[in-house]
Amino acid sequence: MISVLRALGGDLLDSLRNLAPIVVVIAVFELLVLRQPISTLTPLAGGVALVVIGLTLFIYGLKLALFPVGENLAHALARKGSVFWLIAFAFVLGFGTTIAEPALIAVADEAGEIAATAGVIAQTAEARHAYSSELRITVAIAVGIALILGVVRIVAGWSLPAMIIGGYVLVVSMTTIAPDAIVGIAYDSGGVTTSTVTVPLVAALGVGLASSLQGRNPMLDGFGLIAFASLTPMIFVMGYGMLIHWI
Repeated sequence: MISVLRALGGDLLDSLRNLAPIVVVIAVFELLVLRQPISTLTPLAGGVALVVIGLTLFIYGLKLALFPVGENLAHALARKGSVFWLIAFAFVLGFGTTIAEPALIAVADEAGEIAATAGVIAQTAEARHAYSSELRITVAIAVGIALILGVVRIVAGWSLPAMIIGGYVLVVSMTTIAPDAIVGIAYDSGGVTTSTVTVPLVAALGVGLASSLQGRNPMLDGFGLIAFASLTPMIFVMGYGMLIHWI
């Protein structure tokens, strides 16, 4: 129990230290630039307290379970020697964590609202829900495939820079022909996938797999999966937008 409290205390101090610059900047702008009364900082203080508590528990949970689970599963699947199950696990992990990603849920819901306002879809709750759900599923499939590519790259020893450069060349090429209304959403979809839920498990998978394979360096080969998880959603969302536009 004492060790748990000590660990939580350390994570709490880290959370306070990391959030302090943001709080100071907001407070300075509120009081000195916008000349708002001090009472306007009361909701900010309550929100910061909740964020600190949540971030502390989240970081502790990462260290306690998510990182070890990701690494242990990668080790076990690598020892099993089944490429099929390794690839299947990578896809399910990518799809599942992305569907549950709070940042993606928020962006998808906002995209549905804006699309309805702009007349791209009908002004109904069903249409907005369908639009946001399709966007989330498209991004989740893209991340699942991204992890498959990342796992195959680690196993086969393919060049990470070559694959990333090739991917971004494809992104730039698709940007020139994709509907303007989908390009911004596609780029933002690539960013929100690399957030609180997805990143820890994806990083743990890559490091655990590289550590389990002979001849692979966890530092050189274990990282890079997150780059794929950010790249492929842009390709898939623009591709989905072009498909819907042409249909």
